[in-house]
Amino acid sequence: MVTLRNFMELSRAKTQQVSNSSSISHFLLLPLADTRLLQLLHFCLFLGISLAALLGNGLIISAVACSHHLHTPMFFFMLNLALSDLDSICTTVPKAMHNSLWDTRNISYAGCAAQIFFFLFFIGAEFSLLTIMCYDCYMSICKPLHYGTLLGSRACAHMAAAAWASGFVNALLHTANTFSLPLCHGNALGQFFCEIPQILKLSCSKSYLRELGLLAFSVCLALGCFVFIFFSYVQIFRAVLRIPSEQGRHKAFSTCLPHLIVVSMFLSTATFAYLKPPSISPPSLDLAVSVLYSVPPALNPLLYSLRNQELEAAMCRLMTRWVKKL
Repeated sequence: MVTLRNFMELSRAKTQQVSNSSSISHFLLLPLADTRLLQLLHFCLFLGISLAALLGNGLIISAVACSHHLHTPMFFFMLNLALSDLDSICTTVPKAMHNSLWDTRNISYAGCAAQIFFFLFFIGAEFSLLTIMCYDCYMSICKPLHYGTLLGSRACAHMAAAAWASGFVNALLHTANTFSLPLCHGNALGQFFCEIPQILKLSCSKSYLRELGLLAFSVCLALGCFVFIFFSYVQIFRAVLRIPSEQGRHKAFSTCLPHLIVVSMFLSTATFAYLKPPSISPPSLDLAVSVLYSVPPALNPLLYSLRNQELEAAMCRLMTRWVKKL
């Protein structure tokens, strides 16, 4: 009788877990501020960041697409990076702006799943594109004689497609696995947008170990990309220092320096956000670090355009053409 009673209690507990998970129709996001004035200030801040990202990345996409002399591997990958930046900021920021403006915290269950999927998709694709752009810098500086043969139009298209496909598969696996877990610890998230660690905190099943395994696999892949980028830049700096003319060294550094800054910003933010100890992880710090995710998409176009005269000239011509039409 004891065994039967325990079995019935366990079955009842599992049924309750499933019902709790299935009854969740929405999640509650972390509010950006408690007072109405601060909420409106956060709305204005995110609006400014969004407009800057839209203008900068839109100019890069239009300039590269419309200027035939920019149809080179470097600018092709830069166009893809601008697309991923623009899409990633459009995944999280508009909902945060809506919640701040209308003083709400709600996001639907399906909306939360979609936000996680697209955020992981675009962030994963961006890191893959940054790794490919590092390879482009390495080939152009260290092996210029083989640059045209190894980075033809077909090879560039295949590498870009692989970057987007890897981001899609990674996002699909994580999203499907995370939202298959039973949730029984409420529906309040400690973040202003949906992310996997916050969903896992609501899980009441040991099945979350599968998600931890997927996260470990993703971290290993990211670590492999980081090692590739690190050793590539070691070879790049060695090659640059061997260039006899100061003008040649300056041109080589101008080519790879914006990419190095972008990679450093991306990795430092992601590393601090996900690998910091829980003891130094209050909600306010998590919120501040997560807000930083919206800054690189707005800064990347500025970094690339300031250090690249060809892109800067193409963007100026494009803006002048638009002004004349107005």
